[in-house]
Amino acid sequence: MKLLAIVGSLRQKGNTSTLIQESLKPWYRKGLEPRIIYLGDYDIKPCNGCEGCRKTRQCIIEDDMHQLYRLLLDADAVLLGSPTYFYTVTARMKVFIDRCYCLVDFADDDRSVWIGAVETKGGKYASVISVCEQHSPDDMGSTYTVMEKSLQALGFRVVSGVKAYGLFGPDEATRDACALEQARKAGEKLLRTVQLRKSIEQKSIVNSFSQI
Repeated sequence: MKLLAIVGSLRQKGNTSTLIQESLKPWYRKGLEPRIIYLGDYDIKPCNGCEGCRKTRQCIIEDDMHQLYRLLLDADAVLLGSPTYFYTVTARMKVFIDRCYCLVDFADDDRSVWIGAVETKGGKYASVISVCEQHSPDDMGSTYTVMEKSLQALGFRVVSGVKAYGLFGPDEATRDACALEQARKAGEKLLRTVQLRKSIEQKSIVNSFSQI
């Protein structure tokens, strides 16, 4: 089972990374090795709205995003995490999300008819972690929603998530027992959902053979 965790913060030891690492612990305990991506380590250019991907279903911009497309589509589950910058996700996370536009197909005659690439593969699962310095949901703004809705558009079902408030200093999440517990539970639910999917698929294979 493959989990891809994507961190939108430039701080690899910041609060967002800490909570994502906590979410991964249930996976590690099962002997699994999630892949963690720090977007700051990759050269990802902004989407320029050229629509070049409409015919080929591939983004024509040549940069590191093509590595992430492969990882994203190969994963059984995805975890997105971002701190809140001016009421929304970081610029790095937003650029990543925008570049996923090529993974959505539209009907030629009606753009209100569309389908995400992950949906065509039978759907996959996701979790979201958003972090905010302030204590009010208003101050978190659209951070959580932007990641959640974007994943849903691609065909992921978001099964768990964390909205962590009052975290600013680089190590404050390590002392926030509530946020850490929420992160662990979110990771556990994501893992159990993928396990259930795999179990049902295995039973279906066994049953199909038994009918031959």
